[in-house]
Amino acid sequence: MIGQHRRFTALQRLLHWLMAICILAMLFIGVWMVSTIGPKYLTLVSIHKPLGIAILLLALIRLAVRLLSGAPPLPAAMPQPMRLAARLSHAAFYVLMIGMPLIGWAMLSAGAYPVVLFGSVHLPAILPQDDRLHALLWDAHFTLAFALFALILLHVAAALFHALVRRDGVFETMAPLPGARRRKLMPAE
Repeated sequence: MIGQHRRFTALQRLLHWLMAICILAMLFIGVWMVSTIGPKYLTLVSIHKPLGIAILLLALIRLAVRLLSGAPPLPAAMPQPMRLAARLSHAAFYVLMIGMPLIGWAMLSAGAYPVVLFGSVHLPAILPQDDRLHALLWDAHFTLAFALFALILLHVAAALFHALVRRDGVFETMAPLPGARRRKLMPAE
C-alpha cells in the first residue's frame, strides 16, 4: 500500500537516521581499517563485520517498510531532471546498502575468513574459498565504499539545497523534527 502522506512515517525516519549513523560509522571504520596495521586493526575488523550485517538487515527492513508505506509525493513544481535524480539516487542507495554488506560477506567467505557477529556466533560462508575471487571482491567493496561516500555527499547537498534554497518541503519529509519546530531553526525568507 503506497501512502500519500506529507512526511515519511516515524519508522521510516527512525530507520533513515539510524542507518545514516551506522553507515557513516562504517565508512570511517573502513578508512581507519585500511590505513592501520597496528593492534587496533583487529578491533576495527571485529566492529566492521557485525555492523555491516546490521546495516544489511536494517536496509532490508527499510526497503520492506518503504514498499509497504510508500513515500510522500515530490512537489509538483519540482523539475523532471530533479525527480529522476531523486529516484535514481534512492535506488542507488538501496543497491549499495544491500550490496556492500553482501559483497563484504562474500569477500570474507572467498578468503576463508569467518564472519563473527559476536562471541561464537558466525555466519556461514556464502562462497567457496578462492583467492582470486577474494581479491576481486575486495577491490569491488573498496571501490563501492567510495561510491557510497560520494552518494552520501550528494544526498546531503541535495537535502541542504531543498531546505535552504528551494524550501519546497522535501527536507521536512525526512527531518527528525516536525516542520513547525524545524522552521524556527531556519532563517526567515
